[in-house]
Amino acid sequence: MRLVSWNVNGIRAAVGKHFLESLTDMNPDVICLQETKAQDDQVLEALSELPSDYQTLSYCAEKKGYSGTAIITRIPPISVTRGIGLEEHDQEGRVLCCEFAGFYLVTVYTPNSGSELKRLGYRTEWDAAFLAYVSQLQNSKPVVICGDLNVAHRDIDLARPKPNYNKSAGYMQAEIDGIDALLAADFVDTFRHLHPAEQQYSWWSYRAGAREKNIGWRIDYFLVSSTLVDQLSRAHIYTDIYGSDHCPVGIELSI
Repeated sequence: MRLVSWNVNGIRAAVGKHFLESLTDMNPDVICLQETKAQDDQVLEALSELPSDYQTLSYCAEKKGYSGTAIITRIPPISVTRGIGLEEHDQEGRVLCCEFAGFYLVTVYTPNSGSELKRLGYRTEWDAAFLAYVSQLQNSKPVVICGDLNVAHRDIDLARPKPNYNKSAGYMQAEIDGIDALLAADFVDTFRHLHPAEQQYSWWSYRAGAREKNIGWRIDYFLVSSTLVDQLSRAHIYTDIYGSDHCPVGIELSI
């Protein structure tokens, strides 16, 4: 089962930048999208030319043109849940969950703390609420979490750790604590599990040719319940696929 996650930075813009061709190249069974920046009907319209074997599920923010998640799947889900069940966290379309036979698949677009860290306090509240949500799911069956977690976990996960540590959104200790808490709750970072020393990134600033210079951050993840690790055969970052300031990431599971 091939699973892919991609922050598309606007699904309508991404479709204009060869999203459908990239989808064909990756050939996922399920692809999870973050930052769709569109209402549900606009997501469906933008993806109207998808191959007929895919089903599109969308969860938009109340604010138009902001945030939003989607899941495109060949495998019909048993159930679909939008949000984590808390009104204060469910206004921005950030969490979409599909239940499959062997696991829950949760795609998440974690709030960014902001360039001046104005949302760092909210971000830490979000991290705690999200942890409680996925931990509850994990009581029923294994969980796969994917998406833009808006944090680099360790020095190896960004090109310039020292000038960014505890100064920049995405590498604040409070944000690192959030991903540490997920790993402590029996989740495994799939890419780092299979590639313990490999330095690859999934996001690059549009400024100063950062992608061409590979001055990036790894902030897009697949985390899986530890019970799924033996079924993990591949974890990959599609650095050769363009169309967003993020590139896709993916895993393959024997299910």
